[in-house]
Amino acid sequence: MDFFEHQDKARKNTKLLVTYFALAVVCIIASVYVASLLIFYGANSQQQPGGPPPPLLLWDPELFLYVVLGTLSVVVIGSLYKTAALARGGSAVAEMLGGRLVGPNTSHPDERKLQNVIEEMAIASGVPIPKIYVLDNEEGINAFAAGHSPSDAAIGVTRDCMTWLNRDELQGVIGHEFSHILNGDMRLNLRLIGVLFGILCLAVIGRVLLYSRSRSRDRNPLMLLGLALIVIGAIGVFFGRLIQAALSRQREFLADASSVQFTRNPAGLSGALQKIGGAGSKIESAHAGEASHMFFGNGLGKPFLGLLATHPPLDERIRAIDPGWDGTFKPGSVTAAEADSPRKAAKPPSSRFPFPPTPGMPGARAGAAGIAANVVQVGAVLPALGQPTPLHLRYAEELRNSFSEKVRSAAREPLDATALVYAMLLSPDSALRAKELTELAARAAPGGGEKTAALWPDVAPIAARARLPLVNLALPALGLLRPDEFKQFSCALQGLIEGDGQIDIFEFVLQKIVRRHLASQSSETWPTSIQYHTLKPLVRDCSVVLSALAHVSSSEAGEVEKAFRKGAPHLRAEADGLKLLPRTESGLEQLDTALDRLALAAPQLKKHVLEACVQVVGADGVIQERQAELLRAIAETLDCPIPPFVQMAKG
Repeated sequence: MDFFEHQDKARKNTKLLVTYFALAVVCIIASVYVASLLIFYGANSQQQPGGPPPPLLLWDPELFLYVVLGTLSVVVIGSLYKTAALARGGSAVAEMLGGRLVGPNTSHPDERKLQNVIEEMAIASGVPIPKIYVLDNEEGINAFAAGHSPSDAAIGVTRDCMTWLNRDELQGVIGHEFSHILNGDMRLNLRLIGVLFGILCLAVIGRVLLYSRSRSRDRNPLMLLGLALIVIGAIGVFFGRLIQAALSRQREFLADASSVQFTRNPAGLSGALQKIGGAGSKIESAHAGEASHMFFGNGLGKPFLGLLATHPPLDERIRAIDPGWDGTFKPGSVTAAEADSPRKAAKPPSSRFPFPPTPGMPGARAGAAGIAANVVQVGAVLPALGQPTPLHLRYAEELRNSFSEKVRSAAREPLDATALVYAMLLSPDSALRAKELTELAARAAPGGGEKTAALWPDVAPIAARARLPLVNLALPALGLLRPDEFKQFSCALQGLIEGDGQIDIFEFVLQKIVRRHLASQSSETWPTSIQYHTLKPLVRDCSVVLSALAHVSSSEAGEVEKAFRKGAPHLRAEADGLKLLPRTESGLEQLDTALDRLALAAPQLKKHVLEACVQVVGADGVIQERQAELLRAIAETLDCPIPPFVQMAKG
């Protein structure tokens, strides 16, 4: 199953969620109606003592209408309220559960370990680095990933998950969570919290009615109705748990498999699960029930019915990746031997999850030489999308370590991170660079020009293909800028980009990444729901993107036309009216608008668009380095992460 099939499956699961939710609401309406009918019938019977009881009418249209309107109002309003409360994405969920944001400049050794693992996996996957939260008040070993998309994702871990797992075990857990990010599970999980809250609101209304008072307390049907709603609220909880279990269990097996294939270290994930067996994974937060379907391990107590379990049994998960497990759970802590032992990947004799061969793995290098420094084969682009490998993970670790200490430190401090971004945009020409620094000093925060000048000697040697990962490393620190600081940064950035009268591809991509991933800093909103299910309304946008890529690929009119015609058929018959546009109509401004609209297309439509883009830039059979990085940038704006293009070591 490729990246787009995973995304489509997540969409189908969303439809399944709607079906389950509708069934739950129908059952709740029926229960409320029957309870109301019996309660008000009993109240009317008490008002006529001595006479024959009135007949019980099973159908009361007026009462049924009130029940339907009242129940739907509570459910819909409750769901909309919770959905709005979670609009910020993963951060809202983490804070709801009591999470504490880990700053990019943390010096705590366990937090640095966690941060390093997440940074490496983000670079290897081609996604922005998620915000990192620690649940300080939770003692069990657990974790979660939440968000609408990779742009607003957050990863949270409990305190004991961070401190009791060694690096390999923590990497296995984080790899599991990255699977949920890459496979589109997060959006479904977030929607599930919103819709289930509406069902649970009935129990809240029931508590209010239960304690209601009237002049005739002994004949107050509202108190009885409140008691009934509390009981019916329990029915809502049952349906909620059932929905969570139906959509969660199988995905946990798939996420385990993805983690093992990503890290090629089943012993790490197996060790983490074994420690959960010894230490537990229960979450004590009052909101744990709402988010139980998104935890790494079972965050609630053992369910009364196995049907309601949101996670497969631990022993099944362990044996799926480690058939030789002896059935003994590990103590929930890092032993001295684990802390002192060198990192190594362990693999049991056999595993239910296959390990697909990674080309060039035995002699692969990372670092600056490990990326595809010359060309990339056309057929290697889309299969890599959303499918990072251990080679990408090794590259990410070595790339981060290849940056100088001054650069790494700057990427972790908000104001220093702005200077780091400025430094990446300075001209190599000394005279022009001096002019840029003078203008920058007038626009940037005090001392920004001096910091930028001091960082430039370390930034200048960094290869162009390593600059986008460096921007990714700086994003968490940039996200900590105050609104006024971010506004000043944006203005200075725009002035630096437009100062020379032209905007190149890297400058365009950099500005778009900053705007998109730091939208909350500028009060911008980026839609996350799918708005286009066919390419017909997007034909003009497709023409802009393919034309822009064709013009980048060549300056000769014949070659531009050839490249465009190479990609056009991959948009399928839906794209009637597609045409090559001149440079004046497919510039960076038009490309910016087109990509924003294409980002709202369904996954399979994005697949067609990216297939066409790959064919355009690779019309001659190979993709040059500059074109490859442009492709990665376009895919990133469409929330389709492509891992770095790595190559085999020679010799």
